[in-house]
Formats: sequence, structure tokens, C-alpha cells
Amino acid sequence: MTKADIVNSIADKSGIEKVDVLNVVEAFMSTVRGSLEKGENVYLRGFGSYIVKTRAEKTGRNILKNQAIIIPAHNIPAFKPAKSFVERVKTKVPVK
Repeated sequence: MTKADIVNSIADKSGIEKVDVLNVVEAFMSTVRGSLEKGENVYLRGFGSYIVKTRAEKTGRNILKNQAIIIPAHNIPAFKPAKSFVERVKTKVPVK
């Protein structure tokens, strides 16, 4: 599902113009992104959490030069779904 599909679905269900829905979706994504950039987690009860995870420093390998390199510690954004969300997906989506 793409952002356009999300906008179309919300517009159809709510009766709100697609342009207005697009603005709300963009504002939501911008707000979540901004919070994560500040190091703040975003909690949406019943849906999940957008969190900042810290990756530790580790040793990697440059295979072209065959030498070890140090990959510094860094933060990455992650999504952790709520338990109720996970259970619904488990029961409603068939295993392929």
C-alpha cells in the first residue's frame, strides 16, 4: 500500500477531500519524523510505537580492500507494533 492508497482509503471512508487528507497524512509523517529526529519516541496506543534504537559500535569488513573497519555507534528509527495489532495480523493474514 502506498501513501496515495492510504489517502484514497481515508478519503473514501471519511468523505473528506483527498487534498485535505493528504495534508493531514503529510503533517502526521512530518510530526513523527520531527519527534524521532529530536530523540523522542512516539506512542500510539493500540497501534504501536515509533522509537529510536541505538546501534552499538562494531567492526565491519571492507571486502574490496580486505581490511577491518570500525562502524561507529548510531541511531536508527524503528517501529514496534502493539500487541493487539500483532494479534490481529496473526489471526487475519493467512500464512503463505
